[in-house]
Amino acid sequence: MTLEKKPKIVFCHGIWADGSCFSKVIPSLQADGHDVIAVQYGLDSFEEDVATVKRTINRVGGPVILVGHSYGGATITAAASDERVVGLVYIAAVAPAVGETVQEQLEKYPSDIFTRVEVADGRAWMLPSGTEFFAGDLSAEEQKLVWATHYAPAHDLFTQQKIAKTPWDRMPSWYILCTEDHTVHPDLQRWVSKRMGAKVTEIVSSHVPMLSQPEVVIDVIRQAAASV
Repeated sequence: MTLEKKPKIVFCHGIWADGSCFSKVIPSLQADGHDVIAVQYGLDSFEEDVATVKRTINRVGGPVILVGHSYGGATITAAASDERVVGLVYIAAVAPAVGETVQEQLEKYPSDIFTRVEVADGRAWMLPSGTEFFAGDLSAEEQKLVWATHYAPAHDLFTQQKIAKTPWDRMPSWYILCTEDHTVHPDLQRWVSKRMGAKVTEIVSSHVPMLSQPEVVIDVIRQAAASV
């Protein structure tokens, strides 16, 4: 009997985060037999962040499912030009097409979080009070941890764009839509997920379902892995 080769799972984080934000999701997927790795990029430039995703794909090989949270939706969209990528999972994510910037998408449907941001030393820092809009369904203790470990992006990161083409016409995509999200507006999530023709799972969640409802995220990734 020939054993099927399970796809690798590569996670791509958003701003104010790093790869550890997927810590509640990764162990179950590893137990399923997947090779899993979380990209750690610097949020200094979009081009370099995408290059880091591609270097990570080189390390694990294919086939690969890319999972992008928030800004990570932009990096997986750009990196999906790699022929080893066979599926895309978006978690409360942006998904710019050719010629669009992340900033332009966010301005279509403004959200509350950006009233709790301070630019200093060329970086966009989340204020401590911002966690209510970023991770409002976590406990107070977890929100404090999210803020204590948050990593600020370059202040102009969202205005940069280097996507050559969109991948949605050649590979399947899944989207976890969070109806109580105050970081990426739910209406923006509906718009981008409909445009890409993604299979949508809608949940009552803040911007960080991988922390507040990890089992839902695990289930959607399992669906993606089974279908590819």
